[in-house]
Amino acid sequence: MLKYPLAVIEKAMLSSQNLVEQVNDSDFIELWVDPIVFPPRILMLMGDKNSNCGIYEPSPNYQLLFLGSSYDEAHSWLLEDEYERVDGRLLASEIV
Repeated sequence: MLKYPLAVIEKAMLSSQNLVEQVNDSDFIELWVDPIVFPPRILMLMGDKNSNCGIYEPSPNYQLLFLGSSYDEAHSWLLEDEYERVDGRLLASEIV
């Protein structure tokens, strides 16, 4: 897993009002990085209280790229493209 300072992660994630609305409905958030490309592509995996997990691209409007009915589905989708999880998981309640 890649390690980034928590403050950097929070700043990146709270830069959009659209994202704040998504976070309010989420249970947890993970950041995933494609370390092969430069600059690295960052995606966000957000899980809700019903076990649904969406993968968002944090560019202009936090576009939904994938929606799965479980963490395992979203996790597999990310691993398929060789993304690596950034160390740690944020609880939505900690950043809103």
